[in-house]
Amino acid sequence: MSEEIERDVLEYDVLVVGAGPAGLASAIRLKQLRPDWTVAVLEKAAAVGAQALSGAVLEPGPLDELMPEWRAAPPGICVPATRDEFSLLTRNGRIRLPVPPQQHNRGNFIISLGLLTPWLAQRAEALGVDIFPGYAAALPVYDPSGAVRGVQIGDVGLDRSGQPGPGFTPGPLIHARTTLVAEGARGSLAKQLIKQFNLDSQSAPQTFGLGFKELWQLPDGRVEPGLISHTVGWPLDRRTYGGSFLYHLDQNRVYVGYVVGLDYHDPRLQPFEVFQQFKHHPTVRPLLEGGELLAAGARTIVAGGWQSLPRLEMPGAMLIGDAGGTLNVAKIKGIHQALRSGMLAADHLAETGGESRGFDARWRASAGGQEQRRVRNIKPGFKRGLWMGLANAALETVTAGRLPWTLSHAAPHTTLDPLSAGPSPDRDWIERTLPPRDRLASVFLANNSHDEHQPAHLKVADTSVCSTRCAQEFGNPCQNFCPAGVYEMLPDESGGKRLQINAANCVHCKACDIKDPYQIITWSTPEGGSGPMYQSL
Repeated sequence: MSEEIERDVLEYDVLVVGAGPAGLASAIRLKQLRPDWTVAVLEKAAAVGAQALSGAVLEPGPLDELMPEWRAAPPGICVPATRDEFSLLTRNGRIRLPVPPQQHNRGNFIISLGLLTPWLAQRAEALGVDIFPGYAAALPVYDPSGAVRGVQIGDVGLDRSGQPGPGFTPGPLIHARTTLVAEGARGSLAKQLIKQFNLDSQSAPQTFGLGFKELWQLPDGRVEPGLISHTVGWPLDRRTYGGSFLYHLDQNRVYVGYVVGLDYHDPRLQPFEVFQQFKHHPTVRPLLEGGELLAAGARTIVAGGWQSLPRLEMPGAMLIGDAGGTLNVAKIKGIHQALRSGMLAADHLAETGGESRGFDARWRASAGGQEQRRVRNIKPGFKRGLWMGLANAALETVTAGRLPWTLSHAAPHTTLDPLSAGPSPDRDWIERTLPPRDRLASVFLANNSHDEHQPAHLKVADTSVCSTRCAQEFGNPCQNFCPAGVYEMLPDESGGKRLQINAANCVHCKACDIKDPYQIITWSTPEGGSGPMYQSL
C-alpha cells in the first residue's frame, strides 16, 4: 500500500529523528556552525519531552560547551548535587559502601530530562530549527544507490486491519542530505538500519536494562536536596544485575527509581515488582510513606558500552546518542554522552559538508568514546554475580581500563533459563502497601494515550509459539517482563490459551522487543503523538 500512495515530500539539509538530548544538541550545534543549512527534528511524542525519561543526573561539561549561558536560566528542575551514598541492601538492613569513583557527583545536577529537552527545543527553534512533535518516523527511505535518503512519516487514520479509514492521511516523506538517528535505546528506525547495513557485525551483542522511575511529593522535613543515593542487593538475587536510585529534589520532592538488567535468567522474574519491593525496604519505606505519587514511567537503557557499539555511520546517515549506545553504564549517566555525541556529529557534518564517513572513528577517538572504553569491562563483570562484579569493578577502576582484555555481553533474549532449570530463588518479598497497586495503576500515572482503533504497533510474527513452545519452555515471560500489562495469555475456546495484546497500555519501553526469547515481537511506531505523556520525569 505504501508504494501506491502519493506522498508529500519535504527537503532538508539535515534531518534529526528524535528530540532527545543527542538530537537537539546536534540541531543546535549545526545551526551555530552552519546557520544557512536547513535542519528539521522529528519527535514521535505529542510534545517534546513528553516521552523523555532518565534518572537523571547531568554532568554539565558538554552543556556548558554547547550553551555557556545555560546556568543563568536553567530548566525547571535543576538541583545541584550535594552528597553521594552507595549501599548494599539486605532484606532488613543496609550496609554503607564506598562510593565508586565513577559515581561521585560533585559539580553535577539532578534534572528532569522531560524539562531539559523542551528547554533545548526552544533554543533550537530560536536558531531556526524546524521541530515537528507528533510525527513518528516509521521507515527509512533509500536513494537508488542504497544510501539513506530520509524517512517516511507514519500514516494516520489506519483502521485496526491496517487499511485506510475515514480520516486517513498518508505520512509525508522527508528527504535530507544526512539523517541523524537519535531515537534513544532500541529505536525502531535504528534497529532497521543496523540490520540493513550490518552495522553490528564487528560488535558484541548489545545489552539493556529496564528502568523504572517515579516522582513523589513528600511531607516536610524528609528531603535533603541534592542527595544522590544508589543501592545494589535486595530485592534482587546475587545472580541478577540491577540497583536503585533516590535523587532528592527541591520543594519536598524525590525521584525514586530502579534498573534491572535485561540479561537476567529467571523467566518468572517481574522487574516491576522488584522496583515496588525496593520501595518497601525498611530504610526506604519511611521516606515515602504518607507521600503522594505524582508520576511514573519505564524505559529501557542501553548498557552494552564500548564493545557493543555498532558502526555509527552508513551512507547518508549516522547513529547518535543512545541509538548508537553511548551511555556510560559505570557512571549511570548518559545525558552528557548524548550531548557530546550530537555535538560531535554536528561538528563532523559541518566540517565535511554533510558527509557521514569517518564519524564512527571520530567518536571512538573522542573524549566520549574513550570514557566508554575505560569502563568497558565493568558491566559484563557482573555476569559472574554481585560479589565478583563488585571486585572486578574495583580492579577496572584502579587500572583505569588498561587491562588487555575486553569482556563480552550476551544478548538479553538468550539468557533466560528454561522452567525445567528449577524454581525461582527465594526473594523473601513482602506484601506491598505503597502505590501504585499494580502495573495498570502505574500506566495511568504515565498519562498513556493510544487510539484503540489504530493497528496494534506491537507485532508478533507467530502467536502459536506463545501458546506452545514459549508456554512450555519459559512460562510466557512477556507477562512478567512487560511493565505495563500489555501481554496476557487468556483461555481460548479449545481449552488452551491465546495471546492478547493490550497495545493501548504500552509505555514504549521496548523491553518486549529486547527480551522476547524467540525474537518474534517487533515494536513499531504507533501513530505520532501516541504513548505516554510523562510529567517532569
